Amino acid sequence: MRGVNVDPEESPMSNERLQVDLLGYALLYLPEANPRMTETLRKKAAQGCTIRIALADPDSPEVAQRDAEEGLDGGLRARIRTSLHYLRGLKDSPGAEIRLHHTPMYNTVLRFDDEMIVTSHLYGRPGYNSPLLRLRRLGAGGLFDNFARHFDDVWATAAPVER
Repeated sequence: MRGVNVDPEESPMSNERLQVDLLGYALLYLPEANPRMTETLRKKAAQGCTIRIALADPDSPEVAQRDAEEGLDGGLRARIRTSLHYLRGLKDSPGAEIRLHHTPMYNTVLRFDDEMIVTSHLYGRPGYNSPLLRLRRLGAGGLFDNFARHFDDVWATAAPVER
């Protein structure tokens, strides 16, 4: 997902937002590229923005399978745990929730209100070698809404991270 490294002041996370949904396996590139990301999201949540982050359960068989497919030798599990470490500042933030999911790698979804970045993952390839789509919700029932439902469906099956 090259190209997502943006200045936090110009990031989709810095604009006035009502909803931020982040779905992926590790999403480690986000806090690494945006060191103030957790602080920015905490402020957004305090202003009434709903923040939902769904990462893969590092101990799930799905993560082990994806790790093997990419030949990472346990690296994916470590990347997820590192992301959870960076995001720990959101655990006590009202309006923000982090969950762990057990789904196969389908799509990474980064939603900011009616804008979305989606990476459709390809077998055995890391996210940065997969297609990136930038979507905007123009009306009901389109591609944007299908990916939003994808997020909601995974979210419904994910377990909250213990506070």
